Amino acid sequence: MTLTSLFDHDPAVLVLEDGTRYEGRAYGARGTTFGEVVFTTGMSGYQETLTDPSYAGQIVLQTSPHIGNTGVNAEDAESHRIWAAGYIVRDPSRVVSNWRADESLDEALEADGIVGISAIDTRAVTRRIRSDGSMRGGVFSGADAAISADEQLRAVREAPGMAGRNLSAEVSVTSTRITPAIGDKIGSLAVVDLGIKASTVTNLGRRGFEVHLLPQSVTYAEVKAIDPAGLFFSNGPGDPSASDAHVELLQAALKDGLPYFGICFGNQLFGRALGLTTYKLPFGHRGINQPVLDKSTGRVEITAQNHGFAVDAPIEGTFDSPAGFGRVEVSHVGLNDSVVEGLNALDIPAFSVQYHPEAAGGPNDANYLFDRFRDLVLESLSKKGAHA
Repeated sequence: MTLTSLFDHDPAVLVLEDGTRYEGRAYGARGTTFGEVVFTTGMSGYQETLTDPSYAGQIVLQTSPHIGNTGVNAEDAESHRIWAAGYIVRDPSRVVSNWRADESLDEALEADGIVGISAIDTRAVTRRIRSDGSMRGGVFSGADAAISADEQLRAVREAPGMAGRNLSAEVSVTSTRITPAIGDKIGSLAVVDLGIKASTVTNLGRRGFEVHLLPQSVTYAEVKAIDPAGLFFSNGPGDPSASDAHVELLQAALKDGLPYFGICFGNQLFGRALGLTTYKLPFGHRGINQPVLDKSTGRVEITAQNHGFAVDAPIEGTFDSPAGFGRVEVSHVGLNDSVVEGLNALDIPAFSVQYHPEAAGGPNDANYLFDRFRDLVLESLSKKGAHA
């Protein structure tokens, strides 16, 4: 295992669309990359972060200063590759100190062609994003660091932003994959892959679901063809306002009374299916230490999150779904900024949360939500049996 690239001191520069520049050292692959610059506050779980498809199109900044000491292994990956568009760290580890490591983080970044930068003041970048909001950026490393500052800034400003982008097709499976239930099977589950994490599939399998992982282009007729006991929308990248086809599919399922559970992007699409709107957060929620209030119990959960958009809905009381799906309530609220963190439909079997209950590399406070969905599906199956 080698870390030679950490010591050759190739130059690199991070350029933000407001013209701010941060000069440092190359980390990972050399070249140029563009994306929305976002920060994540997790002090651990960098491999799970990088392999989370939700980070497609984003240059990820780690606020924790020391990154890479446990290396990378084949077991902890959330997908088959690193999805982040780029990577920003302050102090990459010079050694790998974990018996489970297969390679260094630097080697993994190079293997997947991920351009990164190290040795910059990540706290200064974070403070700028917090004050001015997430913005487009570019990392130019190796020979590309010598491109003129004006040309670098022009390229950054010409790169696409996150608003209005549908990235589901870039991260979804292209054909159906079936994962058997663990233990007694309670039914087939239609899972629309919008950028799902491997640990989500595992958690659903543990609840007795035979998971049918479906491409994001799936039609409702194809969903019905597997005779599912329920429907699940995963996390994923992009702007929920650019996913009309997924909203229409979900509305058709809700009209049929199919039990539904959505997380992260699936929460935003559930909101849209109910007739609500979504909006872009100033700098989003990313990390494994986000406090959320479960309004039904008064319990505060520490959650793992990764989202830059949110649902616009009244926090208090119940309201009628503008799309005609009955009464709805906001079930969970973010305690940092009162953002909607969960929706619960009172007249149909459907709910969602904005955070990640599988929380690989993070807290397990919200893992019970998979059990809640299992109970919802069993209740629905029982009612169908009674009316058969």
